[in-house]
Amino acid sequence: MLAHMLPDGRRLRLHDGPIDLIIGADGTSDEICKAYGAATRRFTTILDELCSELPNLRESQGPEPTGSVACRMWQAVLPYREERFITPMAAVAGAVAEEILGCMTETARLDRAYVNNGGDIALHLAGNAALKIGLIDRCDRPSLFATTVISAQHPCRGVATSGRGGRSFSLGIADAVTVLAVGAAEADAAATIVANDVDLPGHPGILRRPACDLQPDSDLRTLPVTVSVKSLEIGEVEEALDRGLRSATSLAARGLILAAALHLQGQTRCVGATNAKPQVASG
Repeated sequence: MLAHMLPDGRRLRLHDGPIDLIIGADGTSDEICKAYGAATRRFTTILDELCSELPNLRESQGPEPTGSVACRMWQAVLPYREERFITPMAAVAGAVAEEILGCMTETARLDRAYVNNGGDIALHLAGNAALKIGLIDRCDRPSLFATTVISAQHPCRGVATSGRGGRSFSLGIADAVTVLAVGAAEADAAATIVANDVDLPGHPGILRRPACDLQPDSDLRTLPVTVSVKSLEIGEVEEALDRGLRSATSLAARGLILAAALHLQGQTRCVGATNAKPQVASG
């Protein structure tokens, strides 16, 4: 396990196997020190806990797990299990971020804090605090195209991004889908769902392979995951985004997400009020 302060002297990095966290906190120096200590202590046990329940977490209809992070993952995908294939692994990054943030806020009084787990972010905002979040248009070559500001008065406490080219496989063709939700685990699961739905089933320009051929222990098993997507016609991009838009709109109507931004080959669709502002490059 790796734990060290970043060069700016303000943020903490925790790394263990596939988990890589960037953590920031605002408050008095004593409270920040206590929060970072709590985060580090909890982080030392998380990976072993998850590995102990991994077979169950890779099942779409497995029983409720026992660990706190695993239970959060299981609860986050529960609304979708009856309608499609999804496993608790779809929410693992967001659930880990929430767990670490919870330990920090239980231990210390912080004005603002975040835990960023590879782009899936758990937020703590107190009083009049706010945090600017960058939105990316591609998971494989992240570049900011817009920013959104989340205030303490806004119910969002979780942001997650999913899509083709990200850390996990996708069944769809979205370059990136960013979701705002009440929690990071919920945002993580929903981003997976919407990104999978940005798709053009049967299109000859989309190469897919069984997930198990690419990663033998993948929880997606023989499901065909997207490997590459050729340049699409404008109408095809719009059709794929419209499919994802219907999915995101449905999730928003059910109260499962607060907002979403969907991106594919230079086009964007939004659901809900993200208050996103275009990112202006300097230089």
